[in-house]
Amino acid sequence: MNQRTASGLHRLLVIDDDERLVAMLRDYLAPNGFEITLAFDIAAGLAALGRERFDIVLLDLMLPDGNGLDVCRQLRAAAGAEADVGLVMLTARGESTDRVIGLELGADDYVTKPFDPRELLARLRAVLRRRQSAPADPQREVKVFGRLEIDRAGRCVRVDGETRSLTSHQFALLDAMAERAGRVLTRDQLMELVQPWHGEETFDRSIDVHIARIRAAIEDDARHPQRIVTVRGIGYVFSREQDSRAA
Repeated sequence: MNQRTASGLHRLLVIDDDERLVAMLRDYLAPNGFEITLAFDIAAGLAALGRERFDIVLLDLMLPDGNGLDVCRQLRAAAGAEADVGLVMLTARGESTDRVIGLELGADDYVTKPFDPRELLARLRAVLRRRQSAPADPQREVKVFGRLEIDRAGRCVRVDGETRSLTSHQFALLDAMAERAGRVLTRDQLMELVQPWHGEETFDRSIDVHIARIRAAIEDDARHPQRIVTVRGIGYVFSREQDSRAA
């Protein structure tokens, strides 16, 4: 669903290190219905995504600190708002293999430089229309596991209807695990899933601390957890099948 600003503008994040091109895009797109945030490398782009919600991201393929395809892959593997953002790849490389890879990774469209800004505007609007007209999936907003509810839109967790307190980082960790319920995740995988979007440095053993605090919030007995289970020597798994009624 598109998240417009109070003024009715679509929120666009441009991640591109070509300052002249970015200035041109800002000057052309701003009067055409977009509120634009600029980032000149991947680090700045990920930081912006961690702070704010956007309707669409315009992402260059070649960036000074990495490959835009890796960002595309991370976005589509993420949980919550980051996974749902529209994504248009922008690149000077026109090989069909690049376009195919980007689209297979989950990009909504692909534009090759040089381009007519009117064409880019039309493509951005088309992506927004498609995403706006897509039927809402309530399971992506509120995920229910027995007595546990994970409310993505409200960024909160409830057990038996009672809100349980989690930090933003802990919520992101729980949401990422719930999105992959039944799958055993190592500490390294958990760090990769949550760290790019939440600005907080996460280390191997700090995952254990966060898990302990999440358990204290959502488990009936944190010493004998049933929702987040330790797989000794590997990591953790969020239980796919949980209680279906109050004890």
